[in-house]
Amino acid sequence: MRRSRCAAYVTSLLLAVGFTLTGAAAAQASTQAAANGYVALGDSYSSGVGAGSYIGSSGDCDRSTKAFPYLWQAAHAPASFSFMACSGARTTDVLNNQLGPLSASTGLVSLTIGGNDAGFADVMTTCVLQSDSSCLSRIATAKAYVDSTLPGRLDSVYSAISAKAPAARVVVLGYPRFYKLGTTCLGLSETKRSAINGAADYINAAIAKRAADHGFTFGDVRTTFTGHEICSGSAWLHSVNWLNIGESYHPTAAGQSGGYLPVLNGAA
Repeated sequence: MRRSRCAAYVTSLLLAVGFTLTGAAAAQASTQAAANGYVALGDSYSSGVGAGSYIGSSGDCDRSTKAFPYLWQAAHAPASFSFMACSGARTTDVLNNQLGPLSASTGLVSLTIGGNDAGFADVMTTCVLQSDSSCLSRIATAKAYVDSTLPGRLDSVYSAISAKAPAARVVVLGYPRFYKLGTTCLGLSETKRSAINGAADYINAAIAKRAADHGFTFGDVRTTFTGHEICSGSAWLHSVNWLNIGESYHPTAAGQSGGYLPVLNGAA
């Protein structure tokens, strides 16, 4: 017993030291990134749709002061901050409209992109308004796009970022699973919820693979959102919002600060 207790103590001590060193390394990396410029690219999950407190000058891009990029720059005070993410953005929008601030001095780039290319809004509209079979069919179409077309589009974006900001640490963040399964919840059937979660896993896997192949860091937010899905009783995601349909299935302010920001902190 004494020997096993000693081993357990040593193991705990080593784990504690490891966590401390990891935290120190993450803090050092964030400090280095802050010493240079930070550019936040991407779609509505980066702009902060659903979080409120939108910046008036951002117009239809709906950039929020409660979005994770804005929160990160407020905490770390980078040398410069360019908030380029825009609601509804696809890969072509990033390429055509968002890369201007990138330069050789950029220290950090964050990005969420790919969901709109794969037809996110249409998938959710179909699943909310139509039958289980229609929902599953539309998700199958989206998955086929993720297999055939999305990787090449992501490659184009990632290559352009590397070319314009060769010294930057690039963090590509994914998307959360929307639903807690196996619980009583009004709205979509369990079949639809499970399929939608599976679609989120599918696109995350594709994004993570392309990011890794370009030497970028993939930030998986599914872990931080676990326990805070729709139907969880403590959701960090909007369900259907008939008064503001554009906020539907987007993170709340708590989802930005509790779901996305810690992942960026850990990866930056």
